Amino acid sequence: MNNPVTAIALALALSGAAFTVQADAINVPAPDFTLESRSGENIRLEDHRGEVVMLNFWASWCGPCRQEMPLMDDIYSRYQDLGFTILAVNVDENRDEALRFLDKVPVNYPILYDPESSVSELYEVPAMPTTLMIDRDGNARYIHYGYKPGYEDEYETQIRALVRE
Repeated sequence: MNNPVTAIALALALSGAAFTVQADAINVPAPDFTLESRSGENIRLEDHRGEVVMLNFWASWCGPCRQEMPLMDDIYSRYQDLGFTILAVNVDENRDEALRFLDKVPVNYPILYDPESSVSELYEVPAMPTTLMIDRDGNARYIHYGYKPGYEDEYETQIRALVRE
């Protein structure tokens, strides 16, 4: 259990809290990774040090992702000029499925592809969507499991607080 996110996930699972609360406050280094983006360039998490990053794991078959992503796009447009970005990691094995999804649910923030689920395994992602808020120093500060209407309000509250730090 060398991964700090794994330690948090295990602690939450043991407490029974992982799927019963909307978000958990944490403060652990976010493991670095590099993935190919929709534009074809490689994006590395470490290159966003100094920004607040919303790291969102999603899949084309995920109904809650379909609800959440347009709301995240609104948040992205409001806060990107304040040093905020979203990195949305798609875990579909077939990129065409993700592209069909994005045709129906277009977004402006970066989409990254993790077809082998190496990054979702690195982060011990238990469900779709899973969202982490990462501060300017590269520490995962909040983790959200799943999505229900209203979660976007908590996302915004956390983003505003992290952008002000």
